[in-house]
Amino acid sequence: MADSHAQGVVETGAKMDYEEHERTYAFFVKFAKYSILVVAAILISMAFGFFTTAGFFSSLLLFLLITAAGAWLLR
Repeated sequence: MADSHAQGVVETGAKMDYEEHERTYAFFVKFAKYSILVVAAILISMAFGFFTTAGFFSSLLLFLLITAAGAWLLR
């Protein structure tokens, strides 16, 4: 059986674009932070609206306040 593998240094492919990797990673981290903030704000607002007599508009206001404060803290 013939050996079809090349002898010598194996080419590893195209050069990596490390700047693009870093931008993608930074975007992913930022997206994850703000997604977690929104999910936590939704859960807290739902608990506030369902388990108290506050109602929908009070829980909506709480959601907006938590989201705004969290966005200011995470910037």
